[in-house]
Amino acid sequence: MLANTAMTTEGQDSPLNAALDRIEQAVARLEAAVAAAPVPAEVAELRSRHRKLKERVSQEIQQLDLLLANLPQ
Repeated sequence: MLANTAMTTEGQDSPLNAALDRIEQAVARLEAAVAAAPVPAEVAELRSRHRKLKERVSQEIQQLDLLLANLPQ
């Protein structure tokens, strides 16, 4: 009788494990699809604008440093 209980539990675990495996495989496929998707044009544009703004701010800070260094003390 104890053997039947073990088989029933094992039988119940098997479909559950199979379902979890399918879910994990589906999640892996979704993650791969998202990683392979091209960057939307809006995001690419924002990245470009951010890079340009960052460069401009850096240049302006260098100019301010030069101006401050040349002030009479």
